[in-house]
Amino acid sequence: MNWKRPLALSLTAVSLAGALTACSTPTAADPTPAATPIVEALSGAPKSVQSPKYVFLFVGDGMSYPQIQSTSDFLGALQDEDYFMAQPSLDDNQGAVLDGPEYLNFMNFEAAGSAVTYDSNSFAPDSASTATSLSTGHKTYSGTINMDETGTTAYETITEKLKDQQGWKIGVISSVNLNHATPAAFYAHQASRSSYYDIGLELIDSGFEYFAGGGLLKPDGHDAENPSENLYDLAEAAGYKVTKTQAEAEAVSAADEKVILIDEHLADSDAMAYELDRADDMWSLADYVEKGIEVLENDKGFFLMCEGGKIDWACHANDAGSTIHDTQALADAVQVAIDFAKEHADETLILVTGDHETGGLTIGFAGTDYDTYLTLLKSQKISYAKFDSDYVAAYKENQTSFEDVLKDVEELFGLKASGAEGDKLVLTEYEMSQLKTAYEKSVHETATGVSEQQEYVMYGTYEPLTVTITHILNNKSGISFTSYSHTGLPVAVLADGVNAEAFNGYYDNTDIYNKLADMLDVR
Repeated sequence: MNWKRPLALSLTAVSLAGALTACSTPTAADPTPAATPIVEALSGAPKSVQSPKYVFLFVGDGMSYPQIQSTSDFLGALQDEDYFMAQPSLDDNQGAVLDGPEYLNFMNFEAAGSAVTYDSNSFAPDSASTATSLSTGHKTYSGTINMDETGTTAYETITEKLKDQQGWKIGVISSVNLNHATPAAFYAHQASRSSYYDIGLELIDSGFEYFAGGGLLKPDGHDAENPSENLYDLAEAAGYKVTKTQAEAEAVSAADEKVILIDEHLADSDAMAYELDRADDMWSLADYVEKGIEVLENDKGFFLMCEGGKIDWACHANDAGSTIHDTQALADAVQVAIDFAKEHADETLILVTGDHETGGLTIGFAGTDYDTYLTLLKSQKISYAKFDSDYVAAYKENQTSFEDVLKDVEELFGLKASGAEGDKLVLTEYEMSQLKTAYEKSVHETATGVSEQQEYVMYGTYEPLTVTITHILNNKSGISFTSYSHTGLPVAVLADGVNAEAFNGYYDNTDIYNKLADMLDVR
């Protein structure tokens, strides 16, 4: 295996403008309207509609239009030999012509829609409530998984219905923890997304055939002094084959019936490594999709949900470089489904969407005016999380000098204390001052001299040195963030295959469930 990237991209240029067509915006009187039955033709006349046999749902956690477009633009800039020459001033129309973005594979899908993401208590919702909308068609409070606002009524998920009513096999993949909010929303029912052990018990009880990705949080329960029975042991007792190495995962097949594959190279918070940190010999999200198809394929059908969860984590930390690479990793995973669909063209539906947007990412920054310099992001060689664990921790322990830290910053992020005139990676006096203040705060715990509110705007809850480095590189590139949390942007819904046209338009995120439930005939 060890998925390689080239197939994840397509040079066919199509527009996402179709995402704003055929609008059917929810009204205040009917906030979550039922989906228009897909058996109606555009003319309004009923017709029979084939139900897909294989459904892939890819969820880029925190992924909206900015994450998709910035990745596409970055890849286009890398391919454009004249990129820097193609940026004349506004009063100078001479220069090379910008080639434009390089479209990700799912940007070329036949249907493009937009989904509104608000939940029961916020226009900037969380993953638990928005994933609940995707999996059950219901709104709920942030932090709640497949339960109503009172925490007393559980909602059945589309995956549970497909397994129970249609006999389909079900798979759940995530680059973060398997009992984290988004994957949990396809099998669990909890008033709090933080009930990790109870969510893990529901994972086991689901009987779903395939789980893969990051490790389980709180596998021994929430009370360290009085541990509960280990979740992995319980899973094995329930008939699951649990693997924790790539060699074991390679050997898994459909004959194993029920499997839980935990990535061998767990990183921050026992999640899979960021794509930027992943070595070539480490399994990617795409590898887990490929293995999932092998385990799940059968005569009745399967539903496979795959979450690119570290897109969200990178955006929370305002790390544009890691965001872009993990968005590419999701596209690589989608390519596996596209390749499968070529052999099952009349039986497969592929959906790519997000649960919400994270970070308020945008293309453009006050310091670069009308210009962008996206290729500068290729200078980043490491994620913010790995820099924290492998470098900043050592700086604190060894009280490393600022001058020595700057050497690592240049090596790993490309930012330089000095350089040739016109080198856009050279730190300005202002940027150097920002970096020095952050260094003192991180390494020596020196007060910044600003208010708590100002300090939060500067660093959020992240390591001051690290987030300042990524902010500077982002901004030099022409990328910026407005938040360390989620925002209320709509998300893209891109579809290809059987009944893909049902996902055109502008609608509520609950309608993604409604449309699927209609075409798959589950109630």
